[in-house]
Amino acid sequence: MTPLLLISLILSSFSFSQDTIMRSLYWAALGLFSALLASAEVAKRCSAPPEQPPARLEEKFSRRRGFSSGEKVSYTCPEDFTPRGSRSVQCLEGKWTKLALKCEKRVCGNPGDLPNGQFKYKGNSFIGQKVFATCNEGYTLKGLNYMVCKSSGWTGEFPKCEEGAATCSSPAVDHTVKAAGKVSVYQLGDNVTFTCSQGFQLNGAPQVTCGPGGRWQPRLPRCLPSKERPAQPSRSKTGGCGKPLATKENKANLADKYITMATFASGDRVHYTCDVGHAPAGGSRFRMCRNGKWTPLFLKCEPKQCGSAGEILNGQFTYTGVEFGDTATAVCDKGYTLVGPATRNCKNNGWDGRVPVCEAMVCETAPEGTNAERKNLQEPPYTFRSVIGYKCREGTLVGPKEIWCTKTGTWSAPPPTCKVITCPSPIVSNASWAGAQINLYQYRDTISIECNTGYTMIGQSSVTCGLDGQWSPDLPKCRRTGHAVVN
Repeated sequence: MTPLLLISLILSSFSFSQDTIMRSLYWAALGLFSALLASAEVAKRCSAPPEQPPARLEEKFSRRRGFSSGEKVSYTCPEDFTPRGSRSVQCLEGKWTKLALKCEKRVCGNPGDLPNGQFKYKGNSFIGQKVFATCNEGYTLKGLNYMVCKSSGWTGEFPKCEEGAATCSSPAVDHTVKAAGKVSVYQLGDNVTFTCSQGFQLNGAPQVTCGPGGRWQPRLPRCLPSKERPAQPSRSKTGGCGKPLATKENKANLADKYITMATFASGDRVHYTCDVGHAPAGGSRFRMCRNGKWTPLFLKCEPKQCGSAGEILNGQFTYTGVEFGDTATAVCDKGYTLVGPATRNCKNNGWDGRVPVCEAMVCETAPEGTNAERKNLQEPPYTFRSVIGYKCREGTLVGPKEIWCTKTGTWSAPPPTCKVITCPSPIVSNASWAGAQINLYQYRDTISIECNTGYTMIGQSSVTCGLDGQWSPDLPKCRRTGHAVVN
């Protein structure tokens, strides 16, 4: 049964004049029409936009719960993501359009060309991942063999591939009892020290170094039976040598046992050791006195390599280099603070100190002074990115519905409060509105106003109760049709 038929049946049971019946029917129809119109307006509104992880709704929209048809809202991507596509969605006929925004994880891309080598990836070059360097045959790696992808790009010392054989085979010397650090393959610069078995005597250098071309330098020694000691060069009283001069350019020093000696006979040999923080990198460490002159020193000493200073969770090291005397300085990611010394130094025995720690920034206890109720029950400590949500049992939430701990250790905003917000009954002369006729309306209530017959509306017909307890936009006015409007 239609509303108009129902009204006709009710009126037929009473005795009214025709004029009275027509007026009653007119007002009943007008009220029904207004109610249907208001219902349609409400149906066109949208609730809060949906969550679209990893995309996030912009903060200025997250505080609202209702949106009118035609309104648009925007989303953003987290810091480590790159946005692709439109960031906006629109409220149409009570539904939100589909979000086209794609948040793609940031990549560092190609780190560049590595002369005499190449980079190898383990997966994609996303933030937090590494790229590893390998050198071509005949070249050896200097420095760290990897770089790390950070939000600022590839970080770390750029690797180098220097010419020279990368490995040496294990040296074989008969009648030895000990070969320090014995392995199957040795890298360029590795040292091996020999000790002969009982009854044998070393003939040659006690220590050799893996040099360019995969050759041990100097020549491998021999272990000879003690009774077959090699003949000692005859010492003549003439043709001797004085104390050998220092050779600073070689980064080497005369061995301690020769320091106190002032004269040497022809045929005598001395050996050198590398300076602190340096290691043999080829060439013989021996010099010989011949006819009153010392033979040249070919020992090459290079700074020791310290390699990586360590891995820092939520941070990284920045290097001046990875050789003796270089430094590595710890830098924490945004939202984290350093605990421990920031700098490590490359010393003779490796990096000094310990790897520091990057701890998340901590915010003080959740702000007080609000009558809003917390939605989540997280207990202190509140670290970087911790979120506290609020809700109201009564009234309307005024302020952000969520606050979070920022990278500086402060809260993103003061907590919201709950406030009972009402608007007075709209008073518009020569007009009526659909819905309940009440004295107070709640926040976000929307009504539709219609001018009486013979009047024209100036302003918007649909108004909403706002946060300030006022109708928005301003209430319209109804002017008699045909009358000029004076501004």
